[in-house]
Amino acid sequence: MSASTLPAPVAAYVAATNAFDIEAFMANFADGALVNDHRNEFPGLAAIRDWAQREIIGDRVTMQPVEATTRGSGVAVTASVDGNFDKAGLPSPLLLTFYFTIDDGQIVQLVIVHNKPTV
Repeated sequence: MSASTLPAPVAAYVAATNAFDIEAFMANFADGALVNDHRNEFPGLAAIRDWAQREIIGDRVTMQPVEATTRGSGVAVTASVDGNFDKAGLPSPLLLTFYFTIDDGQIVQLVIVHNKPTV
């Protein structure tokens, strides 16, 4: 799946992540946005910037979308994720699902989950 087939703010999020560009990354979020990464909440732009600088840009995370579903203002993207983070105990490839809520062309909420495979 190509990131160019995703809604614009989601495609821009993927591109900024893969380019390790914090300014482009932050440009996708609305004031008052919320990120929840593995049950840790980061409310507001300052908290999101700190989290992204440390956990995304700092760890040089890359993501390759493999599947996407749109439901209303929500977009769920499953992506293969890699980077310079501790991978002990994680599956390879590491597939995470990014649940984006979009409003007025910006991300207002992002929830990142490592879903268990369905049998």
